[in-house]
Amino acid sequence: MSTVNTPTAAAPLCAGPDFNPHPPKFKMPANACDTHAHVMGPAARYDYSAARVYTPPDCLLNDYRHMLDTLGVTRAVLVQPSVYGTDNSAMLDAMKTDPQRLRGVAVVDPAISYAELKSMHALGVRGLRVNIVDVKDRKAGSLPMDVLRPLAARIAPMGWHMEFLMHADEFPDLDRTFADFPVPIVLGHLGYMKTALGLDNPGFQALLRLMRAGKAWVKLTGPYRISGGPLPHADTVPFARALLQANADRVIWGSDWPHVMHKGQIPNDGDLTDLLLAWVPDAVQRERVLVSNPARLYGF
Repeated sequence: MSTVNTPTAAAPLCAGPDFNPHPPKFKMPANACDTHAHVMGPAARYDYSAARVYTPPDCLLNDYRHMLDTLGVTRAVLVQPSVYGTDNSAMLDAMKTDPQRLRGVAVVDPAISYAELKSMHALGVRGLRVNIVDVKDRKAGSLPMDVLRPLAARIAPMGWHMEFLMHADEFPDLDRTFADFPVPIVLGHLGYMKTALGLDNPGFQALLRLMRAGKAWVKLTGPYRISGGPLPHADTVPFARALLQANADRVIWGSDWPHVMHKGQIPNDGDLTDLLLAWVPDAVQRERVLVSNPARLYGF
């Protein structure tokens, strides 16, 4: 479901990634999965939404494959970026090139037909994304549950989930809100909450409760979006470990490539991947985060 409605005039140019990644300091396990990345462009082929909030450079599938190969990552999940609204063409076309290695998370209009959903499923889509952050005149802490719940009920028979771009700190009742939701929910960026708010923040604690109940998954992604300091973003480590302690079977990892709308220095993906050594120091647990957990969620 797309709720972005910022006018095109407010869509600034966005920096691209570091196209020369270096390998991480550790060897990725076999079938490691990057669960959060976007492919965008070529702009001459795929039109951007007039409602986008940024304008990216071309960040193409071949560039992304090079990054994955450098890191030693085998599998990947492409997530529909907001710049395309509900037109999933760029993502779906990319997925068609490698159906064994690629899965997807789409953005759709709530009125989408079941036939269209089934077609996406056949291509490897395993979830829907809901962006409630990049929304003009949004009321903090609000969710359109009257729309989300019926949509979730429609995708439940296919085993899909619903991924939210949302700030956990805005939702101190997150666990109660989603206690009986028809499908699991997924949150990115360790809950997308500034680390300065602390582990005891009511929204973060509600997220931990939802994870303990097996109702939520969390992605270890985008530490630069929540950290108060530079790489290696040490202030994110307690949050990652709290998520693992809550339910290590519901934690996954993603590169967040190509790091759109990051205002600071663009990180090298090798350096970002090395944060896994601090977040998940145990190699056995790290393999769960990188391999077995995403394999269950995305159906590899």
